[in-house]
Amino acid sequence: MKIGVFDSGLGGLTVVQAMTEVIKGAEIFYIADTKNAPYGEKTQEQILQYSLDITQHFIETHQIDALIVACNTATSAAIAKLRETYPSLIIIGTEPGIKPAIEQTTTGKIGVLATPSTLEGDKYQQLAMALATDKDVTLFEQACPGLVEQIEKGEISTAKTKKLLEQWLQPMRYNDVDTIVLGCTHYPLVGETIKEIMLCNVTLVHTGEAISKYLLNLALKKGHTNDGDLNIHVYATGKIDNSIVNTMLQKPQIINSIKI
Repeated sequence: MKIGVFDSGLGGLTVVQAMTEVIKGAEIFYIADTKNAPYGEKTQEQILQYSLDITQHFIETHQIDALIVACNTATSAAIAKLRETYPSLIIIGTEPGIKPAIEQTTTGKIGVLATPSTLEGDKYQQLAMALATDKDVTLFEQACPGLVEQIEKGEISTAKTKKLLEQWLQPMRYNDVDTIVLGCTHYPLVGETIKEIMLCNVTLVHTGEAISKYLLNLALKKGHTNDGDLNIHVYATGKIDNSIVNTMLQKPQIINSIKI
């Protein structure tokens, strides 16, 4: 099986990382669209075009069988059009894990950290409204402008990043939030810093594991045999922090530069 995975930068590698625990006998082609990052500050039309261009590249260059949109913002902007345009592909998007957070919370108070674009998107609004009204929970939503850029620069635990997170998390800590949805695939990379700031045994919810299991389920139905080596190929359209890539995938990676 050939799997295309893309994000605006390093964040989608948290999904690839989860896939390495579940998927076997496959090739993963990862594109970090760092030239156009961050997606959270682009228009819906721009993000849709980036998504279509990258998907077409995956098909023409690597003949992929499955596509993972490892970006909440791109999922919101492009998933419907991608499924309409490429009906034969397995296509899986990423959305904030509010449902599993509701299942795990004990206080009924759930934090949601996401990009401004994700929180403002119709897909998130509909999901949050449907789930939060169905259950007795309170959502504490927080947009995190600039956090993706900090992570892309490798500033995972610098004073500036901690200051931003402290400011965003203070209301959640004050209101006894016990579960936080990481509504951007970049955010697990600052998970330990979030836990330190919250000063409690907070549960962090991100969707890499769920995506991996869902992909395996769909692939098995199409005849995939989940056995053998898993090979990962990483590409970037602009600058990328090699050291973070190597750390996340736990071995040195050759990162190829591409134009799309």
